[in-house]
Amino acid sequence: MPAHSVRFRDPAGAVRTGRWVDGEPGADGRIVAAGRPYDPDADGVTLLAPCEPTKIVCVGRNYADHAAERDASVPDRPTLFLKPPSAVASHGDAVPLLPDVQTDYEAELAVVIGEQSRNLSPEQATDAIAGYTCMVDLSNRDDQAREQNWVRGKAFDGAAPLGPVLAPPSSVPADAAIELRVDGDRRQAASRSDLVFSVPELLVEITRYCTLEPGDVVATGTPAGVGPLSPDETVAVTIEGVGTLCHTVTRPA
Repeated sequence: MPAHSVRFRDPAGAVRTGRWVDGEPGADGRIVAAGRPYDPDADGVTLLAPCEPTKIVCVGRNYADHAAERDASVPDRPTLFLKPPSAVASHGDAVPLLPDVQTDYEAELAVVIGEQSRNLSPEQATDAIAGYTCMVDLSNRDDQAREQNWVRGKAFDGAAPLGPVLAPPSSVPADAAIELRVDGDRRQAASRSDLVFSVPELLVEITRYCTLEPGDVVATGTPAGVGPLSPDETVAVTIEGVGTLCHTVTRPA
């Protein structure tokens, strides 16, 4: 089976890409790059987001139970919005909360694109996937409720923690379990099979309108159970076949 890939900064400050071996990504194990082992828990080794997207295309209300908890209907086509590269955060980061607003967590299965893609067919869509990773769609609910394009609500700095690794498509089952915990308390639990629109359907729809570049991310939506975060809490998203993405949230600067 292909290995999970990981981007990291080594003790000398160089950004490298390696393989995660001997453990669950984000929990234990080690990294091997250019034949050399690295301890991801050692001083001077910093995990980075597994890709550098030019954009993150997010999907709203792609789980029926989440649409219901938001008092919204399931859409007849994917509901799309964008996050910019400046929204990306990494495994282990401390993300500052925005002042005076409610910030919610949302666990998501994220698709990473492997090749330039436009007007994909369902068959081509599968081949365009480089792999999968975990994402937290941090959402500023106060401003999201006041605007239509959700720039304030969804695109703020640090609003898209990604990681910890890029898992090959063969590692992530069609019914992969998705779970989010806050300080160890389970808040969200679902399956990839619960998606209203499948990954190929999403890629076909998105690439009708815009070109996806290598490294771009499609966030597939969140299940029910979303809720607000408080300073100093730890968010952990575990996706079967990928691993566990962890980050904290801190008080506003």
